[in-house]
Amino acid sequence: MPPDRSSTGHPGRGIACVIAGVLCLTISDALAKWLGTWYAAIQLLFLRGAIALPLVAALVLWLGGRPALRTQHAKVHLLRGALNVLSACCFYTGLTLLPLAQATAMAFAAPLFVVALSRPLLKERVQASRWLAAAVGFLGVLIVVQPGSVDFQAGALLPLGTALGYALMMITARLIGPAESMLTTMLYIVVAQVVASAALQPWFWVTPAVGHLPAFAGIALFSTLGLTLLTQGFRIGPASLVAPFDYFGLLWAVLFGWLFWRELPSPHTYAGAAIIIGSGVFIAWQAARGSARRAP
Repeated sequence: MPPDRSSTGHPGRGIACVIAGVLCLTISDALAKWLGTWYAAIQLLFLRGAIALPLVAALVLWLGGRPALRTQHAKVHLLRGALNVLSACCFYTGLTLLPLAQATAMAFAAPLFVVALSRPLLKERVQASRWLAAAVGFLGVLIVVQPGSVDFQAGALLPLGTALGYALMMITARLIGPAESMLTTMLYIVVAQVVASAALQPWFWVTPAVGHLPAFAGIALFSTLGLTLLTQGFRIGPASLVAPFDYFGLLWAVLFGWLFWRELPSPHTYAGAAIIIGSGVFIAWQAARGSARRAP
């Protein structure tokens, strides 16, 4: 058997994978923002999943073999797929209404919702410091959204729905348990996404223009590659070190928003995003430290 490599074995490579992964995801988001002018979010998700599914299945078979195709949690995977479709629809719709960086910053509130929901849904004890970090993070959300001000847009609530949906996905992953491999979970989240979004296509389907097909393929390719790189980054690098680099996604979003749409985030978006990111990094650091204490 090959030697077991610790998750702390390649911190530099782990960081590089995470930065490259969020770059790929931002490219996918930028393509979705562009295509959102002509197509409904649910159609973008269906085609993204349908194109990505053969790639993901081949990757899972290559790395895990046939055992990775088996699951005993089909209902849980379908639930998570439906949550994925709902949250991604919120995000893709929000991209058509908001600057790319603002939508991305709001989606980073997902770890805050995980903290807020862990107690009522999982009955887990949450440290006071995490509650405080989540409260500060939600203050950052309010700064970005600006409720009650002349700058308030109802569309700003859509990425917040995305963050809530992603948080529920993270929490429902606990229902699967550690016996099922990461490869199996990755495969069935795509399968469930295709199944859940296919049912709504008769009401939203628009025949894609030939010139848009490369962009559809790009969404599928870059989203799959991005998630794969992120997974690899967290596998080979210590979580407490690589997790903060997930927020490079905001830098890529600012860059792409300026390059393609000449979007410049407002000062309150920068301020709120900094608070959200700081809270998320603190929560990730606390979780990693707690895991280290429990390790033998």
